[in-house]
Amino acid sequence: MVEYFLIDSALYNARPDIMMTGRALFGHKPAKGQQLDDHYFGTISDRVTAFMRDFEKQSLRLGIPVKTRHNEVAPNQFECAPIFEETNLAVDHNLLLMDVMEKVADEHNFKVLLHEKPFAGLNGSGKHNNWSLSTNTGVNLLQPGKNPKENIRFLTFFVNTIKAIHDYSDILRSSIATASNDHRLGGHEAPPAIISVFIGQQLTKMLDDLEKNVKSGTMTPDEKTALKLNIGKIPELMLDNTDRNRTSPFAFTGNKFEFRAVGSTANCATPMIALNTIIAKQLQEFKKSTDARIKKGEKKDMALLKEIQKLIKESKIIRFEGNGYGEEWVKEAAKRGLSNLKDTPRAVQKVSEKKYVDLFSEMGIFTEVEYHARQEIQLEMYQLQIQIEGRMLGDLAQNHIIPAAVKYQNLLLENVTGMKSIFSEKEFKTNCYTQLSILGEVSTHLTALKKNLETMLDMRKKANKIEDPFKKAVAYCDTVKVHFDQIAYHVNKLEILIDDSLWPMPKLRELLFTK
Repeated sequence: MVEYFLIDSALYNARPDIMMTGRALFGHKPAKGQQLDDHYFGTISDRVTAFMRDFEKQSLRLGIPVKTRHNEVAPNQFECAPIFEETNLAVDHNLLLMDVMEKVADEHNFKVLLHEKPFAGLNGSGKHNNWSLSTNTGVNLLQPGKNPKENIRFLTFFVNTIKAIHDYSDILRSSIATASNDHRLGGHEAPPAIISVFIGQQLTKMLDDLEKNVKSGTMTPDEKTALKLNIGKIPELMLDNTDRNRTSPFAFTGNKFEFRAVGSTANCATPMIALNTIIAKQLQEFKKSTDARIKKGEKKDMALLKEIQKLIKESKIIRFEGNGYGEEWVKEAAKRGLSNLKDTPRAVQKVSEKKYVDLFSEMGIFTEVEYHARQEIQLEMYQLQIQIEGRMLGDLAQNHIIPAAVKYQNLLLENVTGMKSIFSEKEFKTNCYTQLSILGEVSTHLTALKKNLETMLDMRKKANKIEDPFKKAVAYCDTVKVHFDQIAYHVNKLEILIDDSLWPMPKLRELLFTK
């Protein structure tokens, strides 16, 4: 599944920031956004439907089975979803689909925005990677079965997946870390940077019961059927019971897990490599531990259940059923000792530790050199994206925004000078209150804008002198990027002060509501 925005090509070409960075670096929030949910629940416009129909046809010709089309929450935001496939094929198809969408959009005078947060204050875009495991005969190992034996198999793979996420959550976080996804993670509509697992009330109760109630010794057939957990009733799980919580980065949705924190610009291969690697490692460890129990004389079913019980206890803190958007969860996660890696440099640096390098080497995925090379590229990409945004902000502010503001100031000054020549001093102060007030506000924001630009430029020059990839990325994150919001704040204030006819670029109200 991929979420995306559509904007008119002409308006896109008039916004250099969106052209160069994929997102609007500034723009005053329009009066209407997504608060009415009328776009989400409304019909798809004829122009967008025509675009969707064309790219779906082109996708099918390439063997990409696109199934779903609908509006998303933000204005001009949409979503499509292909039918599930094997991971390698699905990743290739996902990349092809993005390319097809962009080419077909051009034919309809649209531009597709795949940036994770193209417009501040509105929902961002991501990819929901639905992931499961199956045998070579097509049996879904995360599908609850119709009898206790099948459900012990389900529990084995279900609990091992949770345990893998618990042990290697930092690897998953790093696999989705980009400059663009950092804008989205932790937003009011997106999963937080804290990796957790949502499984729903029914499965939570079942695992809690299993944690407490597995007996030692030999079980009778009746005990196997019941296990005091009603394992045989797992098929009665309702899909909606788990799918309702969209604040979790990793949620169980009936017969699969859904990795919801992946960014909309992402190559899904990276998070899928990470996920498959940590699951494979955990299953290896599980087999070793279970075989050791059997060797000591435990029956197979009991050995499996007792090892599952052990994993449930060890991974319990990664499970969370509440609101992932709330500040309460941030505090609770800290108490549990879960990582909250809010930016790409820290996320990448965290998995530079030897245990993570050794994991990928041991599993035959990357050599140590390959692993560190990929990290260095990830950090350089982050730094370059922030650098481009900084340059673009400076260019637009200096060459577009400030000149427009000065021009408006001159118009106001001409008006004030003319009024002063015909009114008495007392009348002038009364009649020119508005003009003088606006002049003061414009001057205040111009001064602050210029100072922030100069500081950002100075910090960028200093950051560019750093050679170490990690330190350089951190410098861009902590000393350059931090000025972007302040610069945008003053630009946005000027936008609502300056005459609309003088404003040099399309506003968000035009970008988001042009059909």
